[in-house]
Amino acid sequence: MSSPLIVPRRETPAPPIILPGAGHVSRRTLQGVTHRPPAEADFVERLWLPWWAWPAGLAVAAVLVTEVAAGAPTLRHPLLYVGGLALAAAGLVGLCRIKIRVADGVLWVDDAHLEGEFIGSVSPLDPAAKRDLLGPNLDPLAFVIQRPWIRGSVRIDLADPADPTPYWVVSTRHPERLTTTLLAARAARPQTRRS
Repeated sequence: MSSPLIVPRRETPAPPIILPGAGHVSRRTLQGVTHRPPAEADFVERLWLPWWAWPAGLAVAAVLVTEVAAGAPTLRHPLLYVGGLALAAAGLVGLCRIKIRVADGVLWVDDAHLEGEFIGSVSPLDPAAKRDLLGPNLDPLAFVIQRPWIRGSVRIDLADPADPTPYWVVSTRHPERLTTTLLAARAARPQTRRS
């Protein structure tokens, strides 16, 4: 039985990257690229949990870990508490990941974005209107970022006939300020693609 012939592969150098407008050839470094600093945001809000949710969430996690330790004596170890509380803290931080940002005439909600030219009407919602809109009057195609611990929200109707999403509902602690900022973003963007 003969062994297969192994031929060593020759490493070929990577071709140089030619950057448009850079005027020179870069070798795997982007020396010729100048990054534009992020635009000054007109509105920024992170949807944080209220202060009381942090100790309450950690207390619930501690009670659950105690119950597990009481039921399984072999798991009675301090690392069980450390792990359980770390998981609870990570879950609480995950609930706070949503960030609303309006910059350069574009609304960013987490990783979804809506350009100002596609913003139709914008209206702040009080808790009763929000409950009604998210309850029996909810369109199943609507884009909803709702946090129950935040009372206010904004409804943004879309002016894009190609998009099946009729409107966005976004929770915010500052619905009037976000409404004003979005109306200004809509007015500042070109209306070329709007029908």
